[in-house]
Amino acid sequence: MSYQAEAGVETRVCADLAGEAAALFTAEARGKSRFFVALSGGSTPGAMFDRLAAAPAGAVDWASVHLFWGDERGVGPEHKDSNYGQAKARLLDKVPVPPANVHRFRGELPPAEAAAQMAEELRAAFALAPGAVPRFDLVLLGMGDDGHTASLFPGTAALAETQALAAANPVPQLSTTRLTFTYPVLNAAALVAVLVGGAGKAEIAREVLKTPAIPAKYPMQGVRPAHGRLVWLMDRDAARLSAV
Repeated sequence: MSYQAEAGVETRVCADLAGEAAALFTAEARGKSRFFVALSGGSTPGAMFDRLAAAPAGAVDWASVHLFWGDERGVGPEHKDSNYGQAKARLLDKVPVPPANVHRFRGELPPAEAAAQMAEELRAAFALAPGAVPRFDLVLLGMGDDGHTASLFPGTAALAETQALAAANPVPQLSTTRLTFTYPVLNAAALVAVLVGGAGKAEIAREVLKTPAIPAKYPMQGVRPAHGRLVWLMDRDAARLSAV
């Protein structure tokens, strides 16, 4: 059985991927007194941030939004490679999100310390009982050319993590350590939306969707919400080989 069938992946082909993602964010936030969302980095989320920043006043009740990031590089918030930094420049500086509602990985800290601090922040923000896992309203993910998602890369140690909420994940193929949410957190979400854009992603999108799941090879295939929805938003170029 293919990963798409096994995980119940819903696919949507979008003429305007960033616009569709922004509309999804807005719709999911509507009516919630607290809206917990995990953002991702990359060019497509950046364009989505621009759309959200330009939305009419009141489209999103930003006072109710709690923002996290599914992963982060080992850099400070001012660094050009910071996922948080991109979101700050393109969204947070332009909308009235309370600073207390912004929960970033501290990429400037030693990785193990940053991961432990994020786990504590999750427990506090969600008021978790011991051993409980947070349930995000929305998790936004991208997918790399190698089938990785968040900072869960092929063959890395964090793929096997079943207890920790956040991990400092050594990535030998990049000669670095990344900070990432783990599968237990991703798979507890009410809605996971995977944004896949560009012709360069067409081949890996088909491979991930249409083959049996081997998460050690394609970590994206380890994402399968236990009691939630899994939606892939794809532009036409990314979807052209997948018959979706």
